[in-house]
Amino acid sequence: MFRVSCFVIGFTWLFIACKPNNDKGKNISLSEEQIDSLLQIRYSKLLDYKLDSTAFARSYNPKTATIKKVPSKDWTSGFFPGNLWQIYMLTGDEAFKNKAKAWTAFIEKEKYNDRTHDMGFKVFCSFGNGLKVEDNQDYKDIIVKSAQTLSTRFNENVGSIRSWDFNKDVWQFPVIIDNMMNLELLFEATKISGDSTFHKIAVKHANTTLKNHFRKDGSTWHVLDYDTISGQVRARATHQGIGDDSAWSRGQGWAINGFTMVYRYTKDKKYLDRAVATANYFINHERLPKDGIPFWDFDHPEIPNVSRDVSAAAIVAAALVELYQYTENEAFLNYSNKVVQSLRSRHYILSEDLDIPFILDHSFGDWSHKEEMDEPIVYGDYYFLQTLIRLKALKQTSL
Repeated sequence: MFRVSCFVIGFTWLFIACKPNNDKGKNISLSEEQIDSLLQIRYSKLLDYKLDSTAFARSYNPKTATIKKVPSKDWTSGFFPGNLWQIYMLTGDEAFKNKAKAWTAFIEKEKYNDRTHDMGFKVFCSFGNGLKVEDNQDYKDIIVKSAQTLSTRFNENVGSIRSWDFNKDVWQFPVIIDNMMNLELLFEATKISGDSTFHKIAVKHANTTLKNHFRKDGSTWHVLDYDTISGQVRARATHQGIGDDSAWSRGQGWAINGFTMVYRYTKDKKYLDRAVATANYFINHERLPKDGIPFWDFDHPEIPNVSRDVSAAAIVAAALVELYQYTENEAFLNYSNKVVQSLRSRHYILSEDLDIPFILDHSFGDWSHKEEMDEPIVYGDYYFLQTLIRLKALKQTSL
């Protein structure tokens, strides 16, 4: 099933910069050969997961020993096919590409779903990764149609794309920092179609977020509520952090990754400066553990006796590989390498005996609903794989 030689060659270089520790105990790092073998086993769990258009793998609850399965309308649906595409990019095993195509096809109907802002997460993480593998006109058409649908949620008075439709008795026009990640779909739609409308909407949303979403220390609020008439901010709050004024770790990751991506498409330095400032806040935070894997909220009053968030670390690590290329700041690349080293340890990689379609443990989901707290979550895997791909590409360009 696996092309081991391809896999090993693809990852050997990582251990030049990221030698495993020889610590004893639960957190012991594995040898290169053990890592290769265990990751191959974990990857095979994704390949073996049964095709079902209503059952995208989202997370795993260890207490109930159940996989949370969601339909394509769920905001996380694109990550699972995205993981399969990325494993194909890393291993060259055609089986992953074929399975990725099958899962990706199930998401096409979401191109008409105007009840969500998460079009980028769903459509670009699936079809977008497919386009990186092959020139597929159908995929391009789906991305453009999805961008048209997403654009209907843009409000000119506010200058942003509306995030959620719930809690209308509380919020007039909520915009979450996560929404920055959906702008990539719009930028790519302009590249594909030549229609600058999508690019302009993405820039306006980024500018509004840049103006209103950040604190003086470089951190970001999670939710901003806008007045739909005046466009002014009505409230700054959280929905998933420990408090309205806390620094929710994954939210900081969305900001760093999102503004790094916007700089890629615009080359406007103000976006680069924003990404750098928030990245520095994150990697230099006094409460960031030595292994680089943050607690799920930097301001949680019970630190260190709270859960870590692998997904936040992976989102930031992926972003900082790219940010390093724009800044040549070694601290950014060092953080990404440290996260890879940490996540490639026994503590974070799931056991070979666990028959579930995930790679990593200890991501943190939704505090507001007390769900998916400290367990395998699909987007933790996604950004871990993206980090590996970007590090590999960086290494190849430097040869």
